[in-house]
Amino acid sequence: MDRLELPESGAWRRVSPKLVVVELVAGGVFLLVITAAGAVTWLLDVWWLAIGLGVIAVIALVNLFLTPRRVRSIGYQLREDDLLFRRGIMWQRFVAVPYGRMQLVDINRGPIARSLGLSELKFVTAAAAAGVTIPGLVEAEADALRDHLVLLAESRRAGL
Repeated sequence: MDRLELPESGAWRRVSPKLVVVELVAGGVFLLVITAAGAVTWLLDVWWLAIGLGVIAVIALVNLFLTPRRVRSIGYQLREDDLLFRRGIMWQRFVAVPYGRMQLVDINRGPIARSLGLSELKFVTAAAAAGVTIPGLVEAEADALRDHLVLLAESRRAGL
């Protein structure tokens, strides 16, 4: 089996830097809820639960500090036969999705991302575990990429 040839670093298309704001808001809300729950459990003298929630809060805080770097690690590349997607800092994930295997290309827009003009593009293939989601795309880019991928997928399935 041939090894996956990864492109040069300049060939990757990056997601919008505005995705950092979306991730920070979501992580901040989670941290706030966990901290409030920890304070309530501490006041109710359920110290073992408060300590557990405190540990989760510290992990969430570290995650918030890593968010900008994690967003910069997300990228994709349109190659001749497939779309190559990457993400991750310590645990890197590279997924190649063949155009002919794409069954559904879906766009999602959450409220915070929508207010910043961002979308999330999701590809569904025959293998459910091989689904890929590219967050933080500018709405116009997501729409154009969806239309382009649908055309490529249809032509590849038709054998053209």
